[in-house]
Amino acid sequence: MSVTPQFFLESSQLQDNTYRHPRAGWPGRVFAALANCTHFAELRQAVMSRLPFLTLHSDVRDVVYVSWLVDAAAAQTLLPPGVALWQRDGKTPFTVLTYRHGHFGPALLGPLRRLLPSPLQSNWRLYLERTPAGAPDVPCVYFLKNIMASLPHALGTRLFSDILPTHLAAGMTLDVTATQAHCSIASGAGSAPALDVQADITAAHGLDAEWQQLFGNWRDAVAFLACQDGAIAHVPRNGKLVFGEIDLPVDVDQVQALTALRADCGLLGQLPPVSKPFAFLVPKVAFKALSERLL
Repeated sequence: MSVTPQFFLESSQLQDNTYRHPRAGWPGRVFAALANCTHFAELRQAVMSRLPFLTLHSDVRDVVYVSWLVDAAAAQTLLPPGVALWQRDGKTPFTVLTYRHGHFGPALLGPLRRLLPSPLQSNWRLYLERTPAGAPDVPCVYFLKNIMASLPHALGTRLFSDILPTHLAAGMTLDVTATQAHCSIASGAGSAPALDVQADITAAHGLDAEWQQLFGNWRDAVAFLACQDGAIAHVPRNGKLVFGEIDLPVDVDQVQALTALRADCGLLGQLPPVSKPFAFLVPKVAFKALSERLL
């Protein structure tokens, strides 16, 4: 694994999810003003908190998971007070998962959802020991960053949701073949962190010693990293946490092992890895966003 200097971010950038458009010019300034508008967010929250949540559905495919064991003390500094990080022996997993949506949109559209686009998305997350007060006791992650390749989807999640601190990539790729997986994110002038992962699909389901010490075997490590029922994020405008409930029924028997040939990631400067990357591929999964509420 190599980590080059352009992939490093300062701590303030890790905790700051202010949107910056990846291309210079007045359109980008307008989009940034919309994405960062707290008055609209407060109005939206006041209205939508009184309405039933609109369940979202996506037939997700080609989910490339890449995880590192990182220094738990460094990772804990990125979480709000009172949020407990999962850690063992001073180590905690940090995961980047990049995938292609399958007609992402309201579940109530039924078959008409096939008319909706299928953007690329990447979630960057840490894992929690337990959910914060006010949230159900379920396996839960903390969202550090969310990146999308589609401007309408990036702005839409910014304007109509608190759970996804979304940034627009200047360029984003995801290519999965029978033998390899490659995903990348280019930042441009924007706030999306950079990523470049190249991996081979392999038959062997093995774990390096560092991962084996924490999870015992490949299957248990995959289940821990992929099978989550909730996520939280920090809401800067009011200092609160937001909890989102999800349905992500990953079939571990269908997961394919990956060997990372290259894994450059824009957060590894602040989250120094203490292991080699552990990677795998989820070919497909039906994803649902079930609820979202402030804690």
